[in-house]
Amino acid sequence: MRTDLDAELWIRRFHPNEGATARLVCFPHAGGSAAFYFPLSELLHPQVEVLAVQYPGRQERRAEPSAPDIETLAEAVSGVLAPWWDTPPAFLGHSMGALVAYETARRLQATIGSGPAAFFASGRRAPSTRRDERLHLADDRDLVAEIVRQGGTPRALLDDPELVRMILPTLRGDYRAVESYRHRPGALLDAPVTVLVGADDPKVTAAEARAWQDHTSGPTEVLTFDGGHFFILEHRDRIGALIRARLTERS
Repeated sequence: MRTDLDAELWIRRFHPNEGATARLVCFPHAGGSAAFYFPLSELLHPQVEVLAVQYPGRQERRAEPSAPDIETLAEAVSGVLAPWWDTPPAFLGHSMGALVAYETARRLQATIGSGPAAFFASGRRAPSTRRDERLHLADDRDLVAEIVRQGGTPRALLDDPELVRMILPTLRGDYRAVESYRHRPGALLDAPVTVLVGADDPKVTAAEARAWQDHTSGPTEVLTFDGGHFFILEHRDRIGALIRARLTERS
């Protein structure tokens, strides 16, 4: 059972609105924080209230160790979200966040009996598709170079040695969790799935995106946007309008 302290620890409500038409739970990428979704929360307010998940190991939770694996993280988040399940919210996860969202949805569906109202998987291949990735074993220079290449973090921040030293343990822990993840077959999600991908994202092929259809009993749609792995930043307005339309139509 969630306590108020648990909610304050794990969930950021940047624009609280108890009268919102719908809610959207947002899960950050590896190395990311709840603050990544502040602009989207602002964009969707007041019709859709955003609940942004704050993983341990970053910002005000930086003294805590990162979760050892995706399943442990999902177990914790599912417990916090359960009290909101009287009217199931929708889920949005980008990159690693899509995996955490998926495993969280599976747990809530198993314990409560229903999945999220809708599921948006951004910049992540289907859970059952696997690549042999070992970036978490790379040295610090190569790990930072990969983050720069992906384009999700301002280069100026990564030029600050002190900041890099601060974020590297959490970043490496997140990549370890993602790269050690192994999908376990089980019940399908009972939610419509919308897959959002960047046309030039090297981390998701068209086939890997379509494979999300194997994880749900609902309809699956794949939408492609110009850009790389962090296309979601370039197309925030368009994606926000899409989410708002999908969620308010369902309410």
